[in-house]
Amino acid sequence: MQDLLFPLLAGFAGYLIGSISFAVLISRLMGLSDPRSYGSGNPGATNVLRSGNKLAAILTLMLDLLKGYAPVLLVQLYGERYQLGEGSAALVGLGAFLGHLWPLFFRFKGGKGVATAAGVILGLNPWLGAATLLAWLVVVYFSRYVSLASMAAATFAPVLQMLVWGGGPVVGVLVLMGLLLVWRHEANLRKLLRGTESRLGQKAVAAPADSSKKHPHGLGPHAPGHSHHHSKKAVKK
Repeated sequence: MQDLLFPLLAGFAGYLIGSISFAVLISRLMGLSDPRSYGSGNPGATNVLRSGNKLAAILTLMLDLLKGYAPVLLVQLYGERYQLGEGSAALVGLGAFLGHLWPLFFRFKGGKGVATAAGVILGLNPWLGAATLLAWLVVVYFSRYVSLASMAAATFAPVLQMLVWGGGPVVGVLVLMGLLLVWRHEANLRKLLRGTESRLGQKAVAAPADSSKKHPHGLGPHAPGHSHHHSKKAVKK
């Protein structure tokens, strides 16, 4: 019974840690708008960067990465006494990743999980994590598209793990995380194909819901049915 209970408890603990949305918390602490209300609406480091606050984006990135890395590392360091091996470490990492995607504490509306997945990979296999990070950086450097780099890295990681270190539970978790990452980037993929995807460092675009509040006559600065050419009499008054 303990052979099953401890891994499940560890996986659930990983999920709870992953459910902490640092993008939202840091934005609140620093007096910024909720990252779910502008840009892509994604509570992650890339969208926080669109607020123009680089420090908030860096903090979000590091903490999101840490919440994937730390639970896996803890299992590897102290899990042996509870019969928690490589498979349990992979399960805990998957739990943290799923917590970021569907956070318990934020109505199950989370981010895309790129930084958290990177932390999980670094915890499971530091060499694989370093190689995946390098691949991500190369794609970002040449394309300036974070979404494209993230999908490329999500595909790269399980393939490299399989080719160099062989199969096992780690590959299964990497494949599942990769599929979920690509799925969460579906909208970005469509924008990439249309040529409308935002590049790294581009400022946020106001959320569509806010635009209706900026003009009393309609849904924008030049709403249908309203003319901004008022009569001369009105001007003289």
